[in-house]
Amino acid sequence: MARKREALIPKDRQFYKFAAYGFLKNLRFFDPFIVLFFREMGMSFLQIGSLFSIREIATNLLEVPTGVVADAYGRRRSMIFSFISYIASFFVFYFLPHFWFYAMAMVLYAFGEAFRSGTHKAMILEYLRIKGLEHLKVEYYGQTRAASQLGSAISSLIAATIVFYAGSYRIVFLASVIPYVIELFLMLSYPKELDGEIIKDSSQGWFRAFFANVKETVRAFVRVMKEWRVLKTMLNSAVYDAFHKSTKDYLQPILEYTVLSFPFLLFLSSQQRTAILAGVTYFFLYLLTSYASRNAHRIVKRARSLSKAINTVFLAGSVFLFFAGFSVRNGIQILAVLLFIVLYILMNAKRPMMVAYISDMISHRVMATGLSVESQLRTLGTAVLAPVIGFFADKFGVGNALMIASVIMAVLWLPLKVE
Repeated sequence: MARKREALIPKDRQFYKFAAYGFLKNLRFFDPFIVLFFREMGMSFLQIGSLFSIREIATNLLEVPTGVVADAYGRRRSMIFSFISYIASFFVFYFLPHFWFYAMAMVLYAFGEAFRSGTHKAMILEYLRIKGLEHLKVEYYGQTRAASQLGSAISSLIAATIVFYAGSYRIVFLASVIPYVIELFLMLSYPKELDGEIIKDSSQGWFRAFFANVKETVRAFVRVMKEWRVLKTMLNSAVYDAFHKSTKDYLQPILEYTVLSFPFLLFLSSQQRTAILAGVTYFFLYLLTSYASRNAHRIVKRARSLSKAINTVFLAGSVFLFFAGFSVRNGIQILAVLLFIVLYILMNAKRPMMVAYISDMISHRVMATGLSVESQLRTLGTAVLAPVIGFFADKFGVGNALMIASVIMAVLWLPLKVE
């Protein structure tokens, strides 16, 4: 039955453009090595943490305004500006090795994130609405998200190869410019109908018409957000994602401790060994998350409803996080790694479900704005949770910190269950 439903998805040119977007967007060759890059550039961990804080705060402040601009002025224009900002950020990281220039690069990166987050999902949902395929939201978005996870998998291997031969982490930023330039031209090829409904009145002139668009969009969105059911759904999504984002990077020290303890490829430098092991590990991890996104609809089918599937995955995430922490505390590192992989899979199965569920509640007119608010809540949650979990990790150890986080997550599940 699942295969039959997948066959209903039209694999036309636009579908492959959506998939190509996800694939190229996740060719971020710096992701597996970002902290190592900053260390190579002489940054202290305090400076690194400050740079991440600048990125999160800037993204948080820009989320809703950029979402409003996308809905009011055009989603394609928003995406084009996003990738221009990303590319500028990469050039600054590569050519200007200084803390304050990196801070500026983080703000440029935040502009890219803010203009992109929610906007492309809104374009996909707009396309499904136009084509009368809204009943296939989970399957359709799940398959396009699977392409992005495949991009992450391939990116890990390419990044490892680049670092292995270049002998430096810095080059990964320059290499990341290439797929993002291609992405920029891909956005230019998207049809105008995916911009959404934009109010146009030539008698007002561009400036006044633009602010009329913004005003109408904000009014429509405020009407939607007054409903507790909508806000609770966004909080459900944002809280789960925030816990995942705040804890997922604890996999890296666990992996490092596990794999580098083996007498493997000792004739290579530590940097080359790290590149190989990180690349291979994340390659297989993202292949699994790609599979999870592509098959999210099967979980919905087994749960018999979208809301039950969302609630089950949320609770399962807290349970697996608890046992991952328990494994770390008791020195069972390999089991901890496997449990983290399960957590990544759950996250990428839940995301298509949430996009579909939210889209059922919010008008397509303000979809980019709504998804940007959800993203802002997630960013805010991560900004709060990350230092709290870090404090617990310093005070009580990583394993206990993860267990504490899982308990908090389980408690929040009760009031945030979707209906």
